Amino acid sequence: MKKIFYAITICSVFIFSTCDILDDINIFSLQDDVILGDQVAAEIAADPYNYPILNDPTLKSYINTRIFQHVLSSPKVEHDDVFQYKIEIINDPNTMNAFAIPGGRVYVYTGLMKYLDSEDALAGVIGHEIAHIENRHSTSRLTKYYGVSLLLSIILGDNPSAIEEIAANLFVGLAFLANSRSDEDEADSDSFEYLKDTRYYPGGVKFFFEKLQDDGYVESNNAVATFFSTHPDPYDRITNVTNFCTNNGYSNIKYDNTTYTYNGVTRSLYKTEYTNNIKSRL
Repeated sequence: MKKIFYAITICSVFIFSTCDILDDINIFSLQDDVILGDQVAAEIAADPYNYPILNDPTLKSYINTRIFQHVLSSPKVEHDDVFQYKIEIINDPNTMNAFAIPGGRVYVYTGLMKYLDSEDALAGVIGHEIAHIENRHSTSRLTKYYGVSLLLSIILGDNPSAIEEIAANLFVGLAFLANSRSDEDEADSDSFEYLKDTRYYPGGVKFFFEKLQDDGYVESNNAVATFFSTHPDPYDRITNVTNFCTNNGYSNIKYDNTTYTYNGVTRSLYKTEYTNNIKSRL
């Protein structure tokens, strides 16, 4: 509470104009993230037309146990004791996308899963979405969006239903607006860090973009338009993640002196496992 009143005091000096302090704080607590996420997840579950959840317990169990929980086991994932991490699969073969909502839920479309060709690639995407949750990018954007007026209404008790209203806005699209460049860079960097603690190649987050680039889809294919509306700058991201790998020793002899790409042949990237246990069920 002291932090919130301190933020209000500082903002008052600027007569409630755009306040730089909002770039550095998140007015939502970790538990608020969980509450918001629960409400948005309920809205998604109640809208099977737009979000048809795939009913395949075997596939979901495999992805959850082998990949999702394995990435979450990284000690660099710090909020797993508060956030209710869960992965869901949306049965839409025409959409190559994935997104995360506050509090721990990650949603991956079957269209994206069908296009990927290795567990390393899917682990990279999952790590990226977990990083958005861990860094609380959605509620940080909400803090900047609602600003001081929401701060005051919550603290003064004038808007007890604020969380419900925010959750409704999240569901209709506010949270799925384009992430900032810094958010995307941070999520890619953290995905790299999480995967360093797993069986997967740390640069797996770039494999999707490399494949799209080789297939000529980056600028021309409608199937990925939704993904690029929320995950911009594919060329820069390939370069950035490749640099992470090179600068952190992941092109050394342990990895055959190679910075791996999605079509690397000197390391399995768990492609056979992906084909047999994931793609075969889609």
